[in-house]
Amino acid sequence: MMKRRSNVYGRVSESSSAASAAAATSSSAAASGDEGVEWEMRPGGMLVQKRAGNPDLPAPNVRVRVAYGAIRYEISVNSQATFGELKKLLAAETGLQAAEQRLVFRGKERDDGEYLDTCGVKDRSKVNLVQDPISIERRLVEMRRNARIQTVHRAVSGVAAEVDKLADQVSAMEKSIAKGNKVPEVQITTLIEMLMRLAIKLDGISAEGDAAPLKKLQGKRVQKCVETLDMLKARDRHDKVGDI
Repeated sequence: MMKRRSNVYGRVSESSSAASAAAATSSSAAASGDEGVEWEMRPGGMLVQKRAGNPDLPAPNVRVRVAYGAIRYEISVNSQATFGELKKLLAAETGLQAAEQRLVFRGKERDDGEYLDTCGVKDRSKVNLVQDPISIERRLVEMRRNARIQTVHRAVSGVAAEVDKLADQVSAMEKSIAKGNKVPEVQITTLIEMLMRLAIKLDGISAEGDAAPLKKLQGKRVQKCVETLDMLKARDRHDKVGDI
């Protein structure tokens, strides 16, 4: 009869796999030029450089000089912080999110899990900040999209101002007719034609984002005004037939 293996072996196997993965990463780091650097796995699964010395002793702060193009920043940070934590501090200064940043120290881009002091960062050390090229392209696309939306907003707002004026005329005409005053049919027809021109102008605006509902709203206002004028015209013709 075959015996089932104990779960202990399963756990040992998993530990061995994790150790193998860490060893593989360590070997990879050594191959890339980080000889002598040991790595450890944090509880959250993030791989960072293994700390040396007494971790209970407080580490001093250092002032890191960061060059971002022609701009210079001086950031005070714990000497045992990681480059990922330095990125978070820089995000507040530069406006670049951590994922958009690349930090280069001693001619090499540093990973988020690498410690500053382990890599040789000391007080007044210089670090270069470079914006990730993909994020630059993404920002350009977003800027173009925002520019298009603003253009649409201005176009819709311009039509809305014209609709306001014509809507006031329609309202005034409706009140005048309700009081028994006569309005020439040609005046009603002229207002309808002006409103239809605005409807055509709205149709020519390619709206996206939050500008789309604004365009739709103005279209409904134009339609309502035209319907009101059509009703007034029909009533005026009925009254003329009655007078005959």
